[in-house]
Amino acid sequence: MQTSFTLDQLRDPATAESERIVRTCTHCGFCTATCPSYVLLGDELDSPRGRIYLIKDMLEHDRPATAEVVKHIDRCLSCLACMTTCPAGVHYMHLVDHARVHIERTYRRPALERLLRALLAKILPNPARFRLALWLAWPARWLAPLLSLLGLRSLAALSRLIPATPPAWPKVGSKRRFPAIGERKGRVAILSGCVNQVLAPAVNQAAIGLLNRHGIEVVVPQGEGCCGALTHHLGREGESLDFVRRNIDVWARAIEREGIDAILVTASGCGTMMKDYGFLLRNDHVYAKKAARVAESTKDVSEYLATLDLMPPVRDGNLVVAYHSACSLQHGQRVLHEPKALLARAGFEVRDVPEGHLCCGSAGTYNMLQPIIARRLAERKAANIARVAPDVIAAGNLGCMTQLELVTEIPIVHTVELLDWATGGPQPQALQRSRKQKG
Repeated sequence: MQTSFTLDQLRDPATAESERIVRTCTHCGFCTATCPSYVLLGDELDSPRGRIYLIKDMLEHDRPATAEVVKHIDRCLSCLACMTTCPAGVHYMHLVDHARVHIERTYRRPALERLLRALLAKILPNPARFRLALWLAWPARWLAPLLSLLGLRSLAALSRLIPATPPAWPKVGSKRRFPAIGERKGRVAILSGCVNQVLAPAVNQAAIGLLNRHGIEVVVPQGEGCCGALTHHLGREGESLDFVRRNIDVWARAIEREGIDAILVTASGCGTMMKDYGFLLRNDHVYAKKAARVAESTKDVSEYLATLDLMPPVRDGNLVVAYHSACSLQHGQRVLHEPKALLARAGFEVRDVPEGHLCCGSAGTYNMLQPIIARRLAERKAANIARVAPDVIAAGNLGCMTQLELVTEIPIVHTVELLDWATGGPQPQALQRSRKQKG
């Protein structure tokens, strides 16, 4: 694709990178077949190719974002299926991220929209605030139908996502080192993150238990927190990079002092973000090398587990598992086979979900900001999962698990919870609840 950026514009590293990405696009249109928003809406401007034209025009002419441009960029899930499909290697992720920063700087959204986005940015990355917000909002979870009737779709979507049981408060002086059982064969750090530790602490507990039984010591460094993805995808660049730099300081220190083999992530959306730290801070002379080192050390928990010789299953799971491949894992990190291979080795019958490349509609805060499209994608995903008649759904990302719980009665668990259970750990809570209901 031809461009006409000026030399002055190209002196900005972000613009220069976007210009390079735009030039790699060959207009082929392969991306349209795998783009969830285009598949649903059929609008060229809601395809990656259409959005590239919009972004190119906006950046090339250095003009503020318009309402039309914002509408179509906001509809992008950043699922990155287009990057998996693209034969030319267009790095759409970095391009749309740049566009979101430009939108945030140049476009004034309606007041209620600004308020909602600001609340999401301030509450979700902070576990204490998020936990308190869920407690305060818990009575409102029954108001979703009324809010929908009133046309307050985003608030209705938020209400539906409030868990049935308020989250527990963390214990004072929580443990930060979990020794290996038997001979220590390795040492890793694990991201506790923000939303995960509030909504699904059992996921990291399962990962730690599984790793400890296989001789791996796990540490949770003091000071680590939100990976920055939530604010990053809202275009709030300054806030996002603050999270990134804080985490890099913590992780780099852990690598040097603790001698850790890897930084493990159980939320694949966070993993995609952390693996991009090197790019995000490539021009920061203070952080560039540390950022690259942290990014190289980051692994999805399934990637690391695939390098271990896991013990044979101690119980016969006798379950059919529908493996839902989170977009951030399959498209963002290109981790495709490890989770399924691990589940099969653990004794489960693993089945692929039809249209597995299409997003479930969670996409960070997307299901709260674009609830109609998100719901349609969730229902489409649930229908495809039902076609393989599973006993349980396994996924590697909490956002996907939360989204799918809205549209299916099939129990949903994290992949690592099933692996932990199969090798001696506790039964996942979702399976316990399901069996009680059936019994």
